[in-house]
Amino acid sequence: MPMSMMGLPSSSSSSSLKKAHAHAAGTGAGGTMPRRRALSSLSPRQSGVSVQASSSSASSAAASASASASASPASSPAAKTPATKPFDKVQLGSSDLLVTDVCLGTMTWGQQNTEQEAHEQLTYAVAERGVNFIDTAEMYPVPTKAETQGRTDQYIASWLKSGVVKRDDVVIATKLCGYSPRIDWIRDGGKTPRVDAKNVKESVDESLKRLGIDTIDLLQIHWPHRYVGGLFGGQAYDPANDRLDDDVPFEEQLRALKKVVDEGKVRYIGVSNETSWGVASFQMAAERHKLPKVQTIQNSYSLIVRSSYETDLAEVCAPRNCNVSLLAYSPLAGGSLSGKYCDVDDPATNPLTKNARFSLFPGYMERFQKSRAMEAARKYADLARRYGMTPSELALKFARSRWFVASTIIGATTMDQLRDNLDAFEGDRDLPEELLEEVDAMYRVYRDPAQGV
Repeated sequence: MPMSMMGLPSSSSSSSLKKAHAHAAGTGAGGTMPRRRALSSLSPRQSGVSVQASSSSASSAAASASASASASPASSPAAKTPATKPFDKVQLGSSDLLVTDVCLGTMTWGQQNTEQEAHEQLTYAVAERGVNFIDTAEMYPVPTKAETQGRTDQYIASWLKSGVVKRDDVVIATKLCGYSPRIDWIRDGGKTPRVDAKNVKESVDESLKRLGIDTIDLLQIHWPHRYVGGLFGGQAYDPANDRLDDDVPFEEQLRALKKVVDEGKVRYIGVSNETSWGVASFQMAAERHKLPKVQTIQNSYSLIVRSSYETDLAEVCAPRNCNVSLLAYSPLAGGSLSGKYCDVDDPATNPLTKNARFSLFPGYMERFQKSRAMEAARKYADLARRYGMTPSELALKFARSRWFVASTIIGATTMDQLRDNLDAFEGDRDLPEELLEEVDAMYRVYRDPAQGV
């Protein structure tokens, strides 16, 4: 995990943790992905989009919220059945998990957001708008530190306990830490987190306890145990950085995960910040040894972070191959694609941005600040306005329109942001052809500008 994301100073000894997810195969010819076919020409399995809408779950959740609003002082007033169009639902991989195509991210809860604000977001997104998918992690909130680690889960637990919705109304995904000697406080005894049987058991047991639930619907490896290149915009893969004497084979990781699945503590497994080699290796190990299959991959994907997935992960994860569903995180590139930084000289003092993460946490997601990424964000913001959209709306609609994106993870620190983000997932999934042509033309100029920073 990168030191800047965890709120810890970086050092030369931690260079391997700042890298993961670049493709040794390079980029595809032409610099753009094929257009997204109209959904009517794709089967639900091909497109990842179920024909089922989420109106029934939204209605039942709203009714539950109305009945139990008085039991949760931290929640918003009694929810009403939304008049807005229900969100599409998608099947994750070959699992029986059916989730909305927008997922509620939680990583600011406990750092930038209070418990009451977390509850307000949950009630609005889940009970009022019909989102049924929540993503958390054992290390949240971020930037991660010993004194706040686990608060996010605790806020989710207190909201579930309030009875605004039933436990079965939501799919809860969480993530266990990969190898990282810089966050040894996350394990008992100050040991370095690893993806082995002992660590998986401890991580799952502690997550279940914090969340106050019996079963995790989707458990993801937050980042690979092995060294990989390019993680979070880092430098390309270099075999000199391999930790061959400290590896946990793919089979061993899957056997550790199988144990918690067999015990009923976890339903399905996934990966995050993973590469094509990792996905394919997990798939081969699962098939060869009859171990749990990876159902999802949670990787960064946005208008300015594309090629690492589009080049070959899209092919590897396609339904006819490994059938692994992409959960796209950071669709706004850390907030840079929201447009709020575009015309600001000093984000740390400007009223619009002084409480934003780039201002609050110096060095956080520097790849979007110390590169041409901000220049690209300004161009995309101008493009959005020419088509009558907000910059955030364009960025979120673009991610949603890709055939390989199953669900997009959004995060917000204010209710206004949350409302606007959810609104972007209403209506047709396809964007105008002429707009996509302009996006592709811009991408040829600004091809993954945050990579290698």
